[in-house]
Amino acid sequence: MSTPIDESLIVQQLDEAAFTRLAAAFYRRMKEDDVVGPLYPPDDWEGAEERFAGFLRFRFHGNLGYIESRGHPRLRGRHLPFKIGEAERDRWMEIMTAAMAETAVPETAATQLRAFFAQVADFMRNQPG
Repeated sequence: MSTPIDESLIVQQLDEAAFTRLAAAFYRRMKEDDVVGPLYPPDDWEGAEERFAGFLRFRFHGNLGYIESRGHPRLRGRHLPFKIGEAERDRWMEIMTAAMAETAVPETAATQLRAFFAQVADFMRNQPG
């Protein structure tokens, strides 16, 4: 059973620009990572970063830009072509945690975001172990 996430704390403490900064910090690390970095198309880093930032802005602030350009998030379906197991999930979480620290996400919001990202990252797994 997962812990309920208090999204109101996230929304109160992080505006849309904060999610854009978080996505940028995250993708700077992803480009250099040897576990999850290779899962990304090397010619679409900027697009991936913008799509992720747009998703976060939509998810937490209701900004419809992501939906207008991409439609329903369909996160699991969009990630099915990539082999994602525990190692990839765990590394993704490590990188996201570092990006939250770099962008000075307040600890109360970071705690809630870690719970949210952990649920999503685990849901993306499509490989055993």
